Amino acid sequence: MILIIYLLIINTAGLLLMHADKRKARRRVRRIPEKQMFGTAAFGGAAGIWLGMRMWSHKTKHASFVIGIPLLFIVNTALVWAVVWLINGNGQ
Repeated sequence: MILIIYLLIINTAGLLLMHADKRKARRRVRRIPEKQMFGTAAFGGAAGIWLGMRMWSHKTKHASFVIGIPLLFIVNTALVWAVVWLINGNGQ
């Protein structure tokens, strides 16, 4: 249950981060560092970042995002699967 809550929070944060950066880009003000976006994705928020990319057509011309975020999503998914597998006692 804690894992689900964490994933909901981190992915909502990732989605909101992409939305905020897109708004800043339109207004031509100081942007959110890409390092922060990748950090959020690496710590479980790749789905939120990826969804934000698709919803707002943001960072879709950057190869590092087009390739990196889906790869981080795969890593996130594998790690969540592994944690659930271990918690359920299958890793004995």
